[in-house]
Amino acid sequence: MRTWSLVGRDLRAAELRLMWLALVLATAALSTVGFLAQRLDAGLKRDAAQLIGGQAVVQSDHPLPSVFLRQAHDDGLQTTQTAVFASMAVGPGAQGRTHLVAVKAVEPGYPLLGRLMLRPPAGGGEAAMRGPPRPGTVWVDPSVAAQLDAPPQGPIMLGTRSFRIAGVIAREPDRGAGFINFAPRVMMNAADLPSTGLIQPASRVTYRLAAAGEPAAAARFADWTRARIRAQSLRGVRVLTVADGGPELGQNLQRGSGFLQLVSMLTALIAAVAVAIAARDFSRRRLDATALLKALGMSQGAVLRLVAGELLLLGLVAGAIGSGLGLLGQAALVHWLAGVVNVRALPPPGWQPALVALLAALALLLAFALPPVLQLARVPPLRVLRREAQRLRIGPWLLGAAGVVLFVGVLMLLAQDRRLALIALGGFVASALGFAVLAYALVRVLRRAGGERRGVLALAARQLGGRSAQAVAQISALGLSMLALMLVAMLRTGLLTGWQQTLPPDAPNRFVINIQPQQAQAFQAALQMAGIARYDWYPMVRGRLVAVNGKPVFGRDYKDERARALVDREFNLSSSAALPAHNRIVAGSWAATAGPDARGLSVDAGIAGTLGLKLGDTLSFDIAGSTVTAPIASLRKIDWGSMHVNFFVLMPRAMLAQQPATFITAFFEPPAAGRLDDRLAHAFPDITIVDLGYFLAQVRHMLDQVSTAVQFLFVFALGAGLSVLVASLLISCQEREHETAMWRVLGASSSLLRRVMAVELALSGAFAGLLGTGAAAAVAWVLARRVFDFAWTPSPAWFVVGTVAGAVLALAVGWMTLRQVVRAPPLRTLRALA
Repeated sequence: MRTWSLVGRDLRAAELRLMWLALVLATAALSTVGFLAQRLDAGLKRDAAQLIGGQAVVQSDHPLPSVFLRQAHDDGLQTTQTAVFASMAVGPGAQGRTHLVAVKAVEPGYPLLGRLMLRPPAGGGEAAMRGPPRPGTVWVDPSVAAQLDAPPQGPIMLGTRSFRIAGVIAREPDRGAGFINFAPRVMMNAADLPSTGLIQPASRVTYRLAAAGEPAAAARFADWTRARIRAQSLRGVRVLTVADGGPELGQNLQRGSGFLQLVSMLTALIAAVAVAIAARDFSRRRLDATALLKALGMSQGAVLRLVAGELLLLGLVAGAIGSGLGLLGQAALVHWLAGVVNVRALPPPGWQPALVALLAALALLLAFALPPVLQLARVPPLRVLRREAQRLRIGPWLLGAAGVVLFVGVLMLLAQDRRLALIALGGFVASALGFAVLAYALVRVLRRAGGERRGVLALAARQLGGRSAQAVAQISALGLSMLALMLVAMLRTGLLTGWQQTLPPDAPNRFVINIQPQQAQAFQAALQMAGIARYDWYPMVRGRLVAVNGKPVFGRDYKDERARALVDREFNLSSSAALPAHNRIVAGSWAATAGPDARGLSVDAGIAGTLGLKLGDTLSFDIAGSTVTAPIASLRKIDWGSMHVNFFVLMPRAMLAQQPATFITAFFEPPAAGRLDDRLAHAFPDITIVDLGYFLAQVRHMLDQVSTAVQFLFVFALGAGLSVLVASLLISCQEREHETAMWRVLGASSSLLRRVMAVELALSGAFAGLLGTGAAAAVAWVLARRVFDFAWTPSPAWFVVGTVAGAVLALAVGWMTLRQVVRAPPLRTLRALA
């Protein structure tokens, strides 16, 4: 009973309540993002599997041997096969219109995953279909009949066969993102394909074997297929899994989740500061009480069990409440993301994020609370009679070091992007050390500046200078709190705005390919007539990489699967007189590609890294039967999210002058342009128009949702930051009481003491705000450039806002925390401290 009364008394202490609040905020932030990331990851994997058509897909440019199908069945997987190729569809009549379409021949069992939604040709509601069209019929995209001037039900010609349109495709789950799939779709029964005569020995066809079933079986089949491809050096064959087929929107969601993870990590880090300060203050204030307990007969082991049990109880309760708040928080975030992902089909939250958040809470206690509290167990009973400095022991601090390692490990486990975690952790640690040094220098300056001067400002400076250790700790803690708060604020209004600026309102929403050279002038004139003056315009030829430095290359020569796919496919090659927008040279010279005597290639730095290429390497491309060879003269960093036309390889214009080329363009089509797509399609029937308007709308909507989510998590970061403010002010509470009592005895009025305390709080808060803002700006700049990959420069206004905010927060929170110091009767304070 006596033990529980002691526990109850300790748990009512302000320091432990503060520590508990910090733990709740940290676990709530970490579990919120953990639950959200877990559910979104499952949703993205589901969507990626639907996008590629199965959990494991074998793709080839020639018919696959039957052994692949047998192996999939042996592994217990369901399968279906498709063939996709480009062809010309012909409308009815002797002079029927023609249009490039993407033909997809499907077998029974299609689609394995997701639902194919169809509408009747004459209009009506959508219905889910499984299996191929009936023989002699096709399903088409909504625009096909109109582009071919055909009735809603056809007929249309494919090769030598006439087909009736039996359905209009409303949604195709495995459409994919390649340019061939942006062409209007015509889906037919695979049994009808031989009779069309469309497949000839030189035809370019993509054959796909899709498999789905138990995840372990799908992974086993994928591993078997990769091993067979390597063993038999199969060219043009690759394996796709959900790791390879994530949608473009999923990549943007990953970037958005990076913002959320950063906010949760900052909340946890600033909570660590609050826990450390509160635990140290709790330990210092309990020294005399613990010595008295030991003098009355309580053993060291009993004291140790008492304090360890209190901390364990604190951590478990905080972890449970924080995880509950995390469940509510992720539910709110998922609700806000409803326009970006199909939240109704997301799996329910698992238990893992709650366990990780609880582990983070216990690691925080082990690292920052347990070492100072364990010192209580070694307080000598004689402290009741004689106060001596307690000798520090290394054991508790080694335990704390292990806790720090565990806490860092938990943060790294939660972070999907290791660079983001390392930058956040490194920036936080470096800032803590820098703040301590600068705060010490400030205290020295204030001590000299106060001198013998009179006035409120001089008194406040002397007060700060006279408590050097507490002042350094207070300013450093305030600075770290402001670092977290300002960095989250910059995320909300700075970095997110910078990210949004990478996708401006007039970003290209139309891509047009297959523009023939003889159509170029007329097509550009049509754009000018529609009021479109700004557009990308590049020639494009296709070529296969056949040699590097004179040595023939094959996909089997590379271990990396993406490298094998790049070598086995054809590149889109182009030339440009000026460096394309959203490209920057990171090595070499652009003049060697675009100058008057240009003889060098400009290569994307990312693909160069994948293929192991470097400046000076000679590349040979097979272009329509002829070989073009040139050295790499420059490497470019490309912003692929800019929605502009970009190329892996750019060549000097002279090298492509004699090659068969078409043109590609990208432009923004404003709503006022009317039915420009239809006019272009009728005027140039053999072009392919890719409408990216829906995709861009989804990305912009997702940016808005991420901004809202960051604002939601800001509440946790703000709470953790305020807890640090309170904890840092409580450090010096006892010293302030003594100082205030002495000033009162010497005749100082309460109003003077209040003004001195207000100025002191404002000074320390302003300096901490300036330090925190500077560190936050540096970390944000590094994150923008190195992690989120866009340019961002902090505005000078941030430093004004941070300095003022630091002063106001310190003054407001400090006054609420310390107002009783001025009110305390001086005689009682002096007796208590005697």
